Amino acid sequence: MFTASTLISFAGYVSAGKILWDGRLNGYKTSAFLDKWSFSNEVGPYQYYIHGDGPVSEYVNLGTAYKNPADQGSKQGIQIIINNSSVWNDDGMLRTELIPQTTAPINKGKVFYHFSMQHTGVDPPSPYEEHQVCFFESHFTEMKYGLIDGEQGTLDRSLRWEVNSESQWNITFEPGVWHNIAYEIDFDGGSVGFYHSTGADDLKLTVAPVSVSASSNGEDWHLGVLRLPSTTGRSDTAPEYWHFSGVYVESGGLTTSVSGPDVAVAGSSVGTDKSSERATTSTKTKSTSHVAHTSTPTMTSTFVKSKSTIHISETTAVAAESTLRTQRRPSHSSVATPRIGHSGSECVVHYHTVLV
Repeated sequence: MFTASTLISFAGYVSAGKILWDGRLNGYKTSAFLDKWSFSNEVGPYQYYIHGDGPVSEYVNLGTAYKNPADQGSKQGIQIIINNSSVWNDDGMLRTELIPQTTAPINKGKVFYHFSMQHTGVDPPSPYEEHQVCFFESHFTEMKYGLIDGEQGTLDRSLRWEVNSESQWNITFEPGVWHNIAYEIDFDGGSVGFYHSTGADDLKLTVAPVSVSASSNGEDWHLGVLRLPSTTGRSDTAPEYWHFSGVYVESGGLTTSVSGPDVAVAGSSVGTDKSSERATTSTKTKSTSHVAHTSTPTMTSTFVKSKSTIHISETTAVAAESTLRTQRRPSHSSVATPRIGHSGSECVVHYHTVLV
């Protein structure tokens, strides 16, 4: 017979996704290696060219204080800083961004872009300006914070997930709260879904896949922050400290555990063929960043519970499947860019049987 503990061990072996690109920087003690990066010396897992003219420590740092404590797969987190010197390409925007450097197919088929983010309340992000966070250069999907360009009012403390500049989900961006996020992107099928949790909780499908023209050249997803100039005349000149943890891209299945596929736990994996059945899309509200708004958007927060992916009893263990899913890189001779701110595989289940 099988005991409950035996069956729980089965669940722990449910196959998670395959990491295509790992941006957790577990092999580095400091961010100093980024100073050595150039288009002719592409060291490390990130491209590093969008930042101010100061030393790397003014814009990017590594440390255990910057990671989600529940993320056992990351040795440290990444601190991204924007300040008054973070002007890149003389366009008036404040920017510090890291871009995946890989030949892996992170822009093919169905993939999952993972990251966790927070601020501590010490030098927090300004609510007076629009921030574009963890975005693709075509802006088909991204996070946003602050007063959206063209939005009425003077400040906004909402963290949003947007698709084609339409808000799909939002929540108040409270200090000290880790937001765990995965974009489910189907580059072939043309859709993007949103998984979210906080703290140590497993990711849940929060917004079902939305139809979108998903496109990427594999080097146009920006981990970091782009802050637009203020449109209200008021601007916070203090530096902003953003923390990121658990950054990687996977395929084949979504790892819902905050610790990632390297430290999978029971119930930490979701298959890749039925997620659209597990949530309903939230009400969309227009929030276009490319042009000024003519109306005030009404923000809507939608949380949709996904079905449990693993059910365990003393006699059965059932793994239920669920679907999970830019401006070009400048040429080496030119960094002139448009004002971008204004703008499966199958789930494999391995059972290790212990008879008692």
